[in-house]
Amino acid sequence: MMRKFDRKLTTPSNLKLEDETIYRYDWALTIKQNLSILRISGLWPRDNYKIDPYTILTAIFLLTIFLPNLLSQIIKVFFILDDLTTLSATIYLLLTEILFVVKIFSLMTNMTTLKQAMKLLDTDMFQPKNTEQVALVQPNLDSWSTIYNSFTTMCVGAIVLLSIFPLLDKSGTGKNLPSISWFPYNTQTSPAYELTYIYQVIGYAYTGMNHVNLDSFIAALNVFIGCQFDILCDNLRHLQPGDDAQESLVKCIKHHKLILKFATICNESFNLAFFVQLLVSATITGLTLFQLSTMVPFTAGFFYFTSYYLASVTQMFQYCWFSNEVHLKSANVPCAAFESDWTDLSLEVKKNLLFFIMRTQKALHISALDVFHLSVESFVAILKTAWSYYALLRSAEEK
Repeated sequence: MMRKFDRKLTTPSNLKLEDETIYRYDWALTIKQNLSILRISGLWPRDNYKIDPYTILTAIFLLTIFLPNLLSQIIKVFFILDDLTTLSATIYLLLTEILFVVKIFSLMTNMTTLKQAMKLLDTDMFQPKNTEQVALVQPNLDSWSTIYNSFTTMCVGAIVLLSIFPLLDKSGTGKNLPSISWFPYNTQTSPAYELTYIYQVIGYAYTGMNHVNLDSFIAALNVFIGCQFDILCDNLRHLQPGDDAQESLVKCIKHHKLILKFATICNESFNLAFFVQLLVSATITGLTLFQLSTMVPFTAGFFYFTSYYLASVTQMFQYCWFSNEVHLKSANVPCAAFESDWTDLSLEVKKNLLFFIMRTQKALHISALDVFHLSVESFVAILKTAWSYYALLRSAEEK
């Protein structure tokens, strides 16, 4: 995560570096794979969206691969409103795709500010000051990487199983497609069936992999916020009496303001996405659990819905967990300031430190349109609601 830097970092005199060689921490390296996949898919331009070949490529991907799949499912819903089993088998995928639309919209409309936020990560203020601070933030990034790899594995497994499940499922009267959709032609004849099948698989692979990387990118932004609070708290704890105490405190105050600016950009960019995610996550999870309960154990369909269920739970978990971490770490700031050697500071520095402690009493929350807070409690509430939906669907099916 470190790259050599061509100049020495400016550090408070009370913070000592381990060796003579100075390295600069590369935060973006953590999410390099995410951004690469999003860039290939047309969702992360180098600067911003403008009339150029990249934007045209993005439009082609969305209008030919993603949008027709979405519209075909929406139309089909109106033909199966009276069939609960078939409807539930369609809605969970449809809601996932609608959620993806909201996230793409949030990403594209806030691309300029998100690019600015990424540049903030590379400023001197956001750099670890020594190897202890690197060791302090690394476990958070490792946790994110573990969840990201697990999430990707679940999604790839779900896509592969979705691709082969219809071929193995002989319960229907005709040829099955990966999803129940409407098309203006007969999909039961060849080669229309084969071409439609391949088209749907490509569409779901595009949607699934980009959804995973976009979700993980958003979660990574929250991880970065939490890491910055860890660095800030460490700097505050090492605040020592001396001629440069005031300067060190001012740097901590500026760092805190910059963290809040970064957090505000990230939160406001995906406010709508967070809100819709909280609204539909319980429904998607409940419907997936219901579909799983109808599958014969250890069949392709059983493993597909298991992968999809775990992926949907992991998707919401990483949002809530890392947002909850932001809240907890921001709440540590006034405590860290109090843990410094403040008793021997000058009166002026003590007054400024007291004002800073009062200002940081209110912990930071990652919210969804200022209506819901993303937290562990939110995650538990979603799981409880999902189970209620599942129980309701089972009861309706039995009747």
